[in-house]
Amino acid sequence: MQGRRTSPSAFALTLTAVGVVYGDIGTSPLYAMRECFFGPHAVTPTQENVLGVLSLIIYSLVLVISIKYIAIVMRADNQGEGGILALTALLPAKAKGRSTTPVLLLFGIFGAALLYGDGMITPAITVLGAVEGLKTVTPLFEPYIVPMAVAILVGIFAIQKQGTHRVGRLFGPVMVVWFIVIALLGVRGILWQPSVLGALNPLHAVAFFQHNGWHGVAVLGAVFLVVTGGEALYADMGHFGRKPIRLAWFALVLPALVINYFGQGALLLTQPGAAEQPFFLLAPDWVQLPLVVLATAAAIIASQALISGAFSLTHQAVQLGYCPRLEVAHTSSHEMGQVYVPQVNWALMVATIAIVIGFGSSSALAAAYGIAVTMTMVITALLLHAVMTERWKWPAALAYVVTGTFLTIDLSFFGANVLKILNGGWLPLVIGTIIFTLMTTWKRGRQILGERLTARAVPIDQFIARITEQPPLRVPGSAVFMTAQSRGTPPALTHNLRYNKVLHEQVIVLVVQTQPVPHVAEAERMSICSLGHGLFEMTLRYGFVEEPDVPAALLAAKDHGLDLGHDVLYFLGRETIIVTAREGMAVWREKLFVLMARNAQRATAFFRLPAERVVELGVQVEM
Repeated sequence: MQGRRTSPSAFALTLTAVGVVYGDIGTSPLYAMRECFFGPHAVTPTQENVLGVLSLIIYSLVLVISIKYIAIVMRADNQGEGGILALTALLPAKAKGRSTTPVLLLFGIFGAALLYGDGMITPAITVLGAVEGLKTVTPLFEPYIVPMAVAILVGIFAIQKQGTHRVGRLFGPVMVVWFIVIALLGVRGILWQPSVLGALNPLHAVAFFQHNGWHGVAVLGAVFLVVTGGEALYADMGHFGRKPIRLAWFALVLPALVINYFGQGALLLTQPGAAEQPFFLLAPDWVQLPLVVLATAAAIIASQALISGAFSLTHQAVQLGYCPRLEVAHTSSHEMGQVYVPQVNWALMVATIAIVIGFGSSSALAAAYGIAVTMTMVITALLLHAVMTERWKWPAALAYVVTGTFLTIDLSFFGANVLKILNGGWLPLVIGTIIFTLMTTWKRGRQILGERLTARAVPIDQFIARITEQPPLRVPGSAVFMTAQSRGTPPALTHNLRYNKVLHEQVIVLVVQTQPVPHVAEAERMSICSLGHGLFEMTLRYGFVEEPDVPAALLAAKDHGLDLGHDVLYFLGRETIIVTAREGMAVWREKLFVLMARNAQRATAFFRLPAERVVELGVQVEM
């Protein structure tokens, strides 16, 4: 795979994946069963209900995580990268003679936006759910639950700059201990009531709905909490690869989760009053305090999957043109997908702390949790169908059967979570809508800006004809004029000639393009076309997880017959955007675009240009 330099051992990657990828889904036992039997839509913990809920939980883990994500969705890797934006980039540009439907692209962007909301709620609910275990030790801790959760969250976000691989090496062994412990607790419960294993019969799930009707559908929203880590699992695939994630799931994570849920079910059959905290009450009294400490550590780790996924998502969004340029730090020499985005990290921290303070408990947050993930899962199934039929060339009948099965499950979960909207489910929808608006505004704004600049640009053949008729003074050295438009003369070039009255001996019109693949082969990185009179058109291509390094790339120009030498100046156009009522975007979106443009990372830093050799020439553009 391109972009990877060396590979750690399979064991090391698997251990790290346990720590980073499975923290979210691995801490669901803290609150999932409780919400089924103690939450706002709870059912009475009778034998029929316990076996029915357990059956739903077990087969949700098998169908949604094991089959949908582990077996099928993870096959849709874009050169090793996962996540909904990587999946969107896999959509063929043309399918059966028509352009890819814009609706699918918008779905993909909205799904990505929803994941940011999930990235804010996941750390809040997992940390709160763990710290609330202190109440089972003594109620004296209750006033300190929220302050302790906030302090822990600050620490989580503070260590993100260390990088996923360092964080994962620390977290991996802790999560291995966590899964072993919850499995042992589950065995303890099963020994009390072995009849709980009868939940393996899926008929108990069917009987649950027959007995509870629409109330059973509402409980399905709580059952969904056991699979909320599925999208994070896919988004983090670029950090570790498929094999370590699959090995960790089947060898450790899935067995431990199933055994623990069985144990909690057995406890409820024996002690129905334990529904308030079935996870912690599954342990003997003398173990509860250490278990709270371990659960808190696991909750800290659970936050990592969504946080690191948000970093990868942002990096891809920047490169694909859905987000302004941001500072992105690569934190691993082994995996190109491991990145840290400071602005996103601190924004997530502020939002997560506000959510903890605003909701105050994991039960209150459970209502807000889930709807964003279910919508993203539905969108993933739709995008996957297009990939299955158009890229993988699956038979249409097989693709429809697979997609129909996944959509039936996902839409059932979505319908159950819709009931939560008024009780907090509105939060991730609001967050997702805001981020979707930002992403589409930036994409459309850049498109309009490019059209305006291209419309007023001097055609390159006219520019060459002008300097042929009236040759300007040529000065030694090379000048690189960077432009986002592949047609027309860059405004900076025409302004430089108009006002400075000179041209360099070598003039390179440079376009940097992002391809819909994670990595571009070095042989395809650069193309050069000579225009005559010392002018050249050059195109540099990068994948959507790569960082453009223009000076480094230009060193390879010698291999293409163009020696730029050491005396190179970089000319950039600096646009001053004027908001108008012209056709394009609404005025409020134009103002939003201007605000985003002003706060974007400077092109000098983004393209790694030497600041002392950069000249910026201003141009006004009416939107």
